[in-house]
Amino acid sequence: MYGRWVYRFLLSRQWVILTLIGLILMPVMVELGVWQMHRHEQEDANNALIRQSLAAPAAPVEKLTAPGARVASHDNFRTVTATGRYDTAHQVVVRHRTSSDDSTIGYYLITPLVMTDGRAVLVNRGWIPAPQTGGDAQFPALPPTPSGQVSITGRVRPDETTASTGIVERPGLPPHMIMLINSGKLTKELSEPVLGGYIELTNTSPKSVGSQPQPVPAPAPGQSNGGYNPPHLAYAWQWWLFVAMVPAGWVILVRRELKDRRAQQAKAQPGQRQGPAPGSGEDGAPDTVQSDGDTSRCRGAVSVAADASAAEQGSSGVAE
Repeated sequence: MYGRWVYRFLLSRQWVILTLIGLILMPVMVELGVWQMHRHEQEDANNALIRQSLAAPAAPVEKLTAPGARVASHDNFRTVTATGRYDTAHQVVVRHRTSSDDSTIGYYLITPLVMTDGRAVLVNRGWIPAPQTGGDAQFPALPPTPSGQVSITGRVRPDETTASTGIVERPGLPPHMIMLINSGKLTKELSEPVLGGYIELTNTSPKSVGSQPQPVPAPAPGQSNGGYNPPHLAYAWQWWLFVAMVPAGWVILVRRELKDRRAQQAKAQPGQRQGPAPGSGEDGAPDTVQSDGDTSRCRGAVSVAADASAAEQGSSGVAE
């Protein structure tokens, strides 16, 4: 009963579809794991460049970028210096930025610094809180700007774009409000040539007086842009573990289906070999059970037969 056709149910429509789905999912999940591994390797390479940049000695900002230029990836977060005067007439705030502990939404304060060579560079002086009333449409109160010539130190950063940050530009913003820190978009507002990228301020000389913006924190290990860095390596191993689970789950389902089918067959067809029924002989034939009346009738019949036999023998003797 359980010969070579015991697994014939695997040819049913539902099992064929289930098997095909598993065969399709396995290579797809392998590729997803490889994709996550590649992202992990890319993040590792980016983080290695950032560590090198943070450890590199400070350089004048004009040596790493120029008007209309793009900050090279190997210079991202490198410490730079600049000297000049702040242009408060063209400073702007960047909306929807979080504080250093990521607990509060506010603004970044961007002030152009006109350097001694006549060129300008954008300086992200740090985070300031949003107004308690009025919402985003109300311009926040700005801290005092250092006057006179200052020397600053900071980290050079490439221009922000929607592709690199996921932040989308919004039309119709109030004056001096922007969504992205991009030197190309602010060049037309200034009369001086503007260096590509911007500086995240870390130190000012002479020291600023009064309350100042909260400095932007340096990127933590494993963070390429100061934000959340997904655990791509863990995701890769997770996908590959799913690949191994597909055939294992298929085998478990097959064994369970086989067990259920055997249980149903055993219930529908009881065992074919049974013991002798009550009242039957060893060969299975029913025993003869006689009552007292039947026994008397049998004895009478035997007596009559005996008398008839004796009479027949007597008649034979007389004839002789």
